Amino acid sequence: MRWEKFTTNEIAGLDRSIPVVLNIAAIEQHGPHLPLDTDAEIGAHFLARLDEALGEKVLILPQVKVCCSEHHMEFAGTLSIRHETFLAYVGDIIESVVRHGFRNLVLFNSHGGNQAIGQVLLESFGARHRDCRIAMLTWWRLAAPELEKIRESDFAGINHACEFETSLMLHAVPDSVRRALVGGMSYVATHDWAQADMIRGSRGAMFRSMHEMSHGTGVVGDPSKATAEKGERITTAVVNQLVHVVSTLNEAR
Repeated sequence: MRWEKFTTNEIAGLDRSIPVVLNIAAIEQHGPHLPLDTDAEIGAHFLARLDEALGEKVLILPQVKVCCSEHHMEFAGTLSIRHETFLAYVGDIIESVVRHGFRNLVLFNSHGGNQAIGQVLLESFGARHRDCRIAMLTWWRLAAPELEKIRESDFAGINHACEFETSLMLHAVPDSVRRALVGGMSYVATHDWAQADMIRGSRGAMFRSMHEMSHGTGVVGDPSKATAEKGERITTAVVNQLVHVVSTLNEAR
């Protein structure tokens, strides 16, 4: 169910234990072959499938498309907001949801730059609202064990505008992919303790801009291994886990 499609009276009549899901995404460069709204399209794709699976058992908020992408600002077209703005704006949205009586909230993240500040929001909001349950899910972490079995690229092959994101766009929005511009592996290595990709985490964290990580290409990973069929398998893996999490919140009334 889509929040914005209801009338005020219809929202007032809904069961307040229904989980409410908000996608936090990005509008930022994704190399020469993917559009700026890749993270937003991927987030919307997953939630459309969630909506199909759960119907009246989930309530989906309007997507927040522009979030924290400062590390991409060296590339034309990227839009970004400050972390403080994210906390205030996204925080105000979910505060509104709680003021209307809903108590089960899920932040569904489809952009790497939102993970740290999303966790801050989770912890600060949760501490203030002990009568609520709030969860944060990032799609590639949510289904990491299943996705590890799907990947074909070696370490760093799934990161940004990569094997996975390109596969998802080939599956969900195929006409948006500039296929002639899909390149090969792109990744600039760093200290061993700071190496990471979507699924394989590092021992420690170190700031690097996307320009530095990609050697100026805007791509980190190997999009040449992307296929639409793989995008469908990724979708199934992520949505299965998303349905499970949302269903457990729905059951805990």
